[in-house]
Amino acid sequence: FSSSPLSLSVSLVMQTLEEAELCFPQLLNTSCKKHLRRYSEALLSYTLLSSISLLTVSLNLFVIISICHFRQLHTSTNLLLLSLAVSDFLVGLIVMPFQILLLEPCWFLGDLVCVLFNFPLFITVCASVVNMVLISVDRYVAICDPLHYSAKVTANRVRISVLLCWIYSVFYSFLFLPENLRQPGRYNSCYGECVININGAVDLVLGFIIPISSIIILYMRVFVVAVSQARSMRSHIAAVKLQRSVTVTVKKSELKAARTLGVVVAVFLMCYCPYYCVSLSGYDIMMGSSLNGFTDFLVLLTSCLNPVIYAFLYPWFRKSVKLIVTLEILQSHSCQTNVL
Repeated sequence: FSSSPLSLSVSLVMQTLEEAELCFPQLLNTSCKKHLRRYSEALLSYTLLSSISLLTVSLNLFVIISICHFRQLHTSTNLLLLSLAVSDFLVGLIVMPFQILLLEPCWFLGDLVCVLFNFPLFITVCASVVNMVLISVDRYVAICDPLHYSAKVTANRVRISVLLCWIYSVFYSFLFLPENLRQPGRYNSCYGECVININGAVDLVLGFIIPISSIIILYMRVFVVAVSQARSMRSHIAAVKLQRSVTVTVKKSELKAARTLGVVVAVFLMCYCPYYCVSLSGYDIMMGSSLNGFTDFLVLLTSCLNPVIYAFLYPWFRKSVKLIVTLEILQSHSCQTNVL
């Protein structure tokens, strides 16, 4: 029996629709299917991530220019903040646009580009974590051993620590990605995916448990000492007024810096914990799923929130931004402007 024209038309239409749902229609059996989303949902996702990426780049660029330009801000603590701002700036400039590309229903840039794009992600995220640990150590020494702070935390030691932080971050990325580079795309289930394989246990221990435990222990110690110092200042404020007023001012500035950086660390923990808690639970996250997108978004959001926290809690940041926006930093000797 010959097929009727109607059945042939239906089969052709069905085949056309099936091909339209594939990332690579010419590869019928090996191509991934497009995960189509509503137009409004896609538009909201692209607009939100693009805006956050632009805001992250702009705000962290303000931090970088401020600390580099104004001499009053050339302190050991601010050098650590500068390193953190550089990692956050790279997240907004490179990593976030990569995440926007991953929102596409299909990956068309090839398997090698997929692996290479993950190098900046691992390096910058690891650098942010290590910078947080260094900031916690800096505040620990400043609060718990203030008399020896200037001797222990010197500019050269901080520079060496920052350099080692970035070297470690690069090696950390090579710890996970060489296997994926040897045969790009080996973990893809079909053509049109961007999937890499990492050792979840190693990432959990090195990227979360060890640094987070260090940060929490250091800040618990800082909090205890800060509370005892505050009580001491209140009880002895009347004694030796001239000498004590100087001591109180120094301690108050250190306590304020510790409080501000404590807020930064708290936000950091809130944004990173969901990603690693899901990993710790043993729940498998599918690449491109809503849960995967949400946890990745929270991790990257810290890069945008850090300079926002500075804007609210650091007066020098607000003054510096004003001088930058009004182009007053282009004037001669502007680097000596009082921003504190």
